[in-house]
Amino acid sequence: MKIERFDDLGRGIGYINNKVTFIDKVVPEDIVEVELTKEKKKYNEAKLIKIIKPSPLRIDAKCPYFSKCGGCQFQNITYENTIKYKKEKIVNIFSKHKISIFPEVITNISPYNYRNKITLKVNNYKIGFYINKTHNLVEINKCLLANPAINASIPLIKRFNICNGEVTIRCNQNAEILIVINSQDNLNIDITYLKSKIKLVGIVVNNKTYYGENSLFERMNNLLFKISYDSFFQVNPFIASRLFQIIGDNIDSSDKVLDLYCGVGTLSLMAAKKAQKVLGIEVVPNAIINALFNARVNDLNNTQFVINDASTAISKIKPDFNKIIVDPPRSGLTKNIIDVLLKIKPDAIIYVSCDPQTLVRDFTLLSSIYDIKKSYILDMFSYTYHIETILILTKKT
Repeated sequence: MKIERFDDLGRGIGYINNKVTFIDKVVPEDIVEVELTKEKKKYNEAKLIKIIKPSPLRIDAKCPYFSKCGGCQFQNITYENTIKYKKEKIVNIFSKHKISIFPEVITNISPYNYRNKITLKVNNYKIGFYINKTHNLVEINKCLLANPAINASIPLIKRFNICNGEVTIRCNQNAEILIVINSQDNLNIDITYLKSKIKLVGIVVNNKTYYGENSLFERMNNLLFKISYDSFFQVNPFIASRLFQIIGDNIDSSDKVLDLYCGVGTLSLMAAKKAQKVLGIEVVPNAIINALFNARVNDLNNTQFVINDASTAISKIKPDFNKIIVDPPRSGLTKNIIDVLLKIKPDAIIYVSCDPQTLVRDFTLLSSIYDIKKSYILDMFSYTYHIETILILTKKT
């Protein structure tokens, strides 16, 4: 079969007996031999057996695990073609809803070694990532998307005597390392040896501090952030700094800003550098503790942070905020939040999204009152199908 194009999940699309067939790790214009793995009424799924004639778009993947690992989709095409795919994907998703969008694309300064956080699976003492849609492990020694400090830590994890579990490794731009372990095994961790190999800040085991600190510090856009082991922070420092700049560029001195899903306060504090006042809401307690600390250490006293579920809290907030920032999980905004936004009608909504499908769904509901003033695609997750998108929404006149 011939691969015609990519789908929105980065899979190749071809046809067997006129039925759409999805295949991982292929490139448009490849001629391939495949084996059917699933047959449904409207589509098939297949796995690649052999490339009969490679596409002119195809390149050799740098990662030795690419053919099996489920972490990346696009190391077999050039970085420029991944960006082309992502822009076309966003434009097409919106056009299906009869919405025209002309996003500015912000590319990654380094599409490799950019991630400041990875989560590894441990099965029977082997460490790695799962094959896509399976629990079959691909054992790895390094990840080409991860910060070099994280890659230096991966071989050391193998000395911990973890039989089964999960290990998250986080780092900052100073190459300091925080290791988070979830496992019921009896661990054997030589702290002295670890410290001789990496800049170890702390180890957290089953949500309890095992050694050192349970948080990292990161400096970005002239702000200092404390990030607890279980708090969200953008995985790509360069793209995150551009995201923060976009937030700052869309805030004025008279603005009263509400930041839903505020995390450790990154977007709140960028807004607070200009705004009259900012209120951040987040459901993770440690993230709010971080946000309060971050506001204080950066001397931003025009901020307030509250522990609450954004969907519940928004109905109780006085409608005196003229700009609202939302950075929800992949599931997007709840109906309650959208209903309240349509009721209080802030002057502008800054919508940061990691899932274009829920983004367009939510904008369609908001479009009775709001237009897209600006839009951005940020390549936060290079060589994957994931996309960070920002819409600057303003009230219709």
